[in-house]
Amino acid sequence: MDEKIRIKIILGSVRQKRFGERPARWIEGQLKAWEGVDAELLDIKDYQLPWYDLPTSPKMLARKYPNEDVQRWADKLEEADAFIIISPEYNHGYPGQLKNAIDWTYPEWNRKPIGFVSYGSVSGARAVEQLREVVIELRGVPISRAIHIGQSITGKLAGNPNISNEELFAPLRDGSLGLDHLAVFMEDLLWMARALREARDKKA
Repeated sequence: MDEKIRIKIILGSVRQKRFGERPARWIEGQLKAWEGVDAELLDIKDYQLPWYDLPTSPKMLARKYPNEDVQRWADKLEEADAFIIISPEYNHGYPGQLKNAIDWTYPEWNRKPIGFVSYGSVSGARAVEQLREVVIELRGVPISRAIHIGQSITGKLAGNPNISNEELFAPLRDGSLGLDHLAVFMEDLLWMARALREARDKKA
């Protein structure tokens, strides 16, 4: 299959001066140069999603949503073969705005792989574990590998706010942390994306 794997990178924080924009932009740049990949960054800040208050589950909406921004958000998710969710850890969990964005949709996630990039307390590990449970309920497929951005990286930004993304995140690729973390993460995500897309196409 020659068609590129379409990956949506979801930036899950809306805080002012959020750190998450740095890894989101870096990963987007890395993947735009990745063979066989079509990458696009989706910032939930760009979608004015109301709090989910409908009387029924989004499973029942047949991909027809009662809000223009929600429909635009859902249409972007539907395009994807795979997702990368970038999330901080706030108070041992992930942001409420990210949960709301996820809760507005359902079929758009089905049988698609999802990888996680996290930062914050304990490098975001607890937020990722909670998100894995959420996406399983959406019939998404969380991959086992994740990228956890620790203090050794975030601390550099505190000391040098003008540092480039390439320099800031170099340890995730240059082997100084033991391996090329992005490469092994992408190997798993792309393998699952190809396999699941083929299976979805056969089912269709």
